[in-house]
Amino acid sequence: MNIKPAKAARTILFSSLGARAGRLFGVYGGLPKALYALFIVTVVNSMGMFVYPFMTLYLTGKLKMSQTETGTFLFLISIIYIPGNFIGGKLSDLWGRKRLMVVTQVISAAFFIPCGFAAFSKYIPWLILASVFFDGITDPARSAMMTDLTNPGNRRAAFSLTYLGHNLGFALGSLIAGFLFEKASPWLFWGNAVAAFASVAIFGFKVPETKPTKEQVEATIGSGSTEEAHRGSLVQALLSRPYLIVFTMITTWYGFVYAQHRFALPLQTKVFFGASGALIYGSLMTINASLVIFLSTPIMALTRKWKPINAVALSGLLFALGFGMIGVSGNLFLLYLSTVIWTLGEIVNATNEGAYVANHTPISHRGRFNAVLPLIGGLGWTISPPLMGKLIDARSLGVVWPLLGAVAGISAFLVWVLGKVEDRLKARKTDSVEMRK
Repeated sequence: MNIKPAKAARTILFSSLGARAGRLFGVYGGLPKALYALFIVTVVNSMGMFVYPFMTLYLTGKLKMSQTETGTFLFLISIIYIPGNFIGGKLSDLWGRKRLMVVTQVISAAFFIPCGFAAFSKYIPWLILASVFFDGITDPARSAMMTDLTNPGNRRAAFSLTYLGHNLGFALGSLIAGFLFEKASPWLFWGNAVAAFASVAIFGFKVPETKPTKEQVEATIGSGSTEEAHRGSLVQALLSRPYLIVFTMITTWYGFVYAQHRFALPLQTKVFFGASGALIYGSLMTINASLVIFLSTPIMALTRKWKPINAVALSGLLFALGFGMIGVSGNLFLLYLSTVIWTLGEIVNATNEGAYVANHTPISHRGRFNAVLPLIGGLGWTISPPLMGKLIDARSLGVVWPLLGAVAGISAFLVWVLGKVEDRLKARKTDSVEMRK
């Protein structure tokens, strides 16, 4: 038997697959070295998020808190995050991104250490709240740094890489956390702290300070760029970006729709499949997580030449179709298909929405914009569960899905219209400049 042709065929096959993989992941090529370091930091930090996926189970099971007490605590987590965000946005623009992130991340992680020594203490919720507060201070600086390191040409690739890193780390961390929850609960907290300290160490050595210098900020004045610096206050800077405000107010309804994958969807699987509902819902979340990890890169490659706002409009249509079809039938295949569709919407939106916001944020206010805009954009997610809960109690679960489909569809159309209006205004400005010449 002549094995040389077979060996040659395998060599050609693997070379072909390697070339295709190289082209696929080539969308992440040419980024600043600091962004690759941030990718590693994101994976490590997200992998160490042991506490949060099991927060409800820990509070009710280990600390014996009631459902009401647990719900109140989760609400407090959302509230305490807000002042932290505002403080972080201001400080990151004044003090710098890197120093703020290092200090606040270390403090945030440090609050988890005593939790491990008193794993069943009533003081643990208060220590977690303190940790969340300082983590809230960190987030605007982290987002501002991402914008500092990129430009409109490579921003979507950078955001996609970070999104991939977060989901990859979170998926791995959840598996570890599931073991720790049952076998070694103190390490839920210590492991979280260790991962955070490790990510800070990598960040400290590999990522430079990125806050724009005064000269860089001043150089944008009069440039006509969407990132042109603004000399006024935060409110004045926001009002100078009307398209960005409108965009954020529209896309908050995407969050309103997407939030129901954690609220109404598990209820629907219970209605459709009874005692097997929880297992079915778990399989849907596994599909969601797997698709996010494996499809983020190819979807980035397919949409990289699109305008970010057009891609965001497409994501809304995918949300409309995916969520709108859930209540049609109890057929398991259709439920899996719907999960695939709305997950594709999640992937497209996660990369392009952030790029659009970054491209329209003034260089002088990046930290503060990354504190305020997520608050506005997250309003839909916040109000969705209580409003839909009341609707389900008053009517039925069946009315939720067509309503969500309509909300997402209308929002997608409005995003598309906003993009067209913005293009026309830009064309008029260009024509006006040409006429003056």
